[in-house]
Amino acid sequence: MDLPNIFAKEVAEDVIDRINKLTPNSQPLWGTMNVAQMLAHCCVAYEMVYTDKHPKPGFFMGFILKNFVKKMVVSAKAYPKNNKTAPAFLITDERDFEQEKQRLIDYILETEILGSYIFDGKISHSFGPLSANEWNNMFYKHLDHHLKQFSV
Repeated sequence: MDLPNIFAKEVAEDVIDRINKLTPNSQPLWGTMNVAQMLAHCCVAYEMVYTDKHPKPGFFMGFILKNFVKKMVVSAKAYPKNNKTAPAFLITDERDFEQEKQRLIDYILETEILGSYIFDGKISHSFGPLSANEWNNMFYKHLDHHLKQFSV
């Protein structure tokens, strides 16, 4: 694994410990989302795995995502601050902090319990089949980026 293994119990627990350090008053170091919106934003990656809430991209957008965006998302290279996000990940309405925090923790726990072998070769909503390492990088890097955004 290029990054800490989000499928490992210790890493999942570490990420959850960081999430539990957030409060409704936590302020971002960059960006425009408040902490509850950030938690909801982080849930979107998991919603695309565990729900049918988000429509799959059409042929043209799928082509762009697989050929131009995938490498940035699934590599170990950190995201830059204030990077533009995909429309499905934009959270502009107000969210309940405790509810979004618990949803995100539940998704992290479910993913850790299922394990990397379930994800190896699993088809991504946006990028097609991904290796377990690519899933790990996508999940961990996104969470780490936003937790650092909020100083945890």
